[in-house]
Amino acid sequence: MPSTIVCPHCHQEFEPNESIREEIRKEVNQKAEEWKKKKEKELEENLRKNISSDFESKLRLLEQINKDNEEKLKASRQKELEFLQKEQALNTKEAELDINIQKKLNEEREKLSSEIRKIEEQKTSLKENEYQLKLKELEKQLEDQKKLAEEMKRKADQGSMQLQGEVQELALEEMLRNAFPFDLIEEVGKGVRGADCIQTVRNNFGQVCGKIIYESKRTKDFSPDWIEKLKADMRNQKAEVAVIVTQAMPKDMNSFGAKEGVWICTFSEVKALAHILRDGIIKVYQVSKVHENKGDKMHLLYDYLTSTEFAEQWKAIREGFMSMKLSIQKERDAMEKLWKAREKQLEKILLNAAHIQGSVEGIAGTDAVDLNLLENGPDEEE
Repeated sequence: MPSTIVCPHCHQEFEPNESIREEIRKEVNQKAEEWKKKKEKELEENLRKNISSDFESKLRLLEQINKDNEEKLKASRQKELEFLQKEQALNTKEAELDINIQKKLNEEREKLSSEIRKIEEQKTSLKENEYQLKLKELEKQLEDQKKLAEEMKRKADQGSMQLQGEVQELALEEMLRNAFPFDLIEEVGKGVRGADCIQTVRNNFGQVCGKIIYESKRTKDFSPDWIEKLKADMRNQKAEVAVIVTQAMPKDMNSFGAKEGVWICTFSEVKALAHILRDGIIKVYQVSKVHENKGDKMHLLYDYLTSTEFAEQWKAIREGFMSMKLSIQKERDAMEKLWKAREKQLEKILLNAAHIQGSVEGIAGTDAVDLNLLENGPDEEE
């Protein structure tokens, strides 16, 4: 039975023919195509919305991550900036300290360079001892430069007078040790009351003959108080002689000499003065030893020369001498006897050789054979 179609408006039924079917088919196809496009469009929009939503979510997530990273980076940069600022501050302080130290070192180097130039210019005219003193001073200053960075604040207010005095003391002790190897040269420690240096004079037998005390001064002006102080030190040390080695001489003295019981000289003069004073101390010691208990020694010498001990010792010496003399005489007599015997033997040999020579010359002639035992003939002695 053929299917019928009901009109939606009039509800009338009718059978579809081929044209209606074709229209319906077209309409259905068109509707289906439209629905398909609509669905595709909706699907595309939904897909686009989903992709857009996912992209926006990811974008927001990336933005949040980027924001967090920026915050962390900002905090890290802030910390790094603070660290760099602190490091820069420390470097600045260190640089300022280095600059101050370098300035000090440069100033000291300039002073030393100036001193060295002055020494080089005056070296030909300076005496050997003064030149050595300057060298010692420069060596001491160079050594102190190594400690300048640590002791800069402590030594900032100290002058160079103390340093120069220490240099002269060291040079004085070294000169005395080299010039007088038999003597004992002792340094008086800092803060100890007394002279700067003590020379204990010894003779060649190692006997102590006396003491010389030295006070070293390197100032612009000579102080008369030094004399009284050194005289007191001389009494305390029980020394025979006291010497002040000074750069500035008293106004009434042009060269070394004695003043109020104390010898005063410059560093260039102290070596010669020390030789003179030392020889005087040794001679005084020898004279005192000779005259010490002279009467008692004469009695002891007389008693010894007249004693049995001395007589027996001298007898033993004389007996040994006589025994040696007799032995030498016996050896001489024996040798002379031996020489006489050999001389006789030699004369006998020469006599027999002369007989043989005469016989041969009588047979063969004088020029045929040379039978002379001596270098020259018996008649050709020089």
